[in-house]
Amino acid sequence: MNMTDITERDLTFRFLDGCQAVKYDARSDDWSFYRDQFEPVAGGSKAVDILCVEGDASWLIEIKDYRQCSPQRDLPRPSEIADVLAKKVRDTLAGLAAAAKVANDVERELAQRALATSQWRVVLHLEQLPTGQRLQPEAINRSSLLHQLRQKRLTAIDREPIICDQHTIGQHNDIPWTVFNNTEP
Repeated sequence: MNMTDITERDLTFRFLDGCQAVKYDARSDDWSFYRDQFEPVAGGSKAVDILCVEGDASWLIEIKDYRQCSPQRDLPRPSEIADVLAKKVRDTLAGLAAAAKVANDVERELAQRALATSQWRVVLHLEQLPTGQRLQPEAINRSSLLHQLRQKRLTAIDREPIICDQHTIGQHNDIPWTVFNNTEP
């Protein structure tokens, strides 16, 4: 098997054989077109963390890990997550359209492949600490957040966006990757 691993802070995303996955955002060395050319466009663009092309689907994956709080972390307030994700998805799609025309050969080919798929899939990988409360076990209510994502017009891109974490990802049979925590034995 030829799996691809992508690490984002404490999490490793292991993509199945046949997936073409790269870190896409500005912190990545994998996607220089976005970092060096597209990110500064129009006063600054945003991007999802990972792009994965598998079969006839392009996956736009955003990772938010609220388990570790520190001043250096630039995490949106829970009420802002839907807006932040919607903008990152929009800017990522624009960046892929530009990359399909003018990026280096490898990035241009991946962007063209992503744009040629028949569907976009949006995934918010959301890790959070349990609250310890029975009625509200997590601070960020996933159902409410999913409703907000649909209100932000993400349904024009993906009618069924997914919110998951490393423990619930297995509930989504079509996701072509697994996630594990690097700090757990």
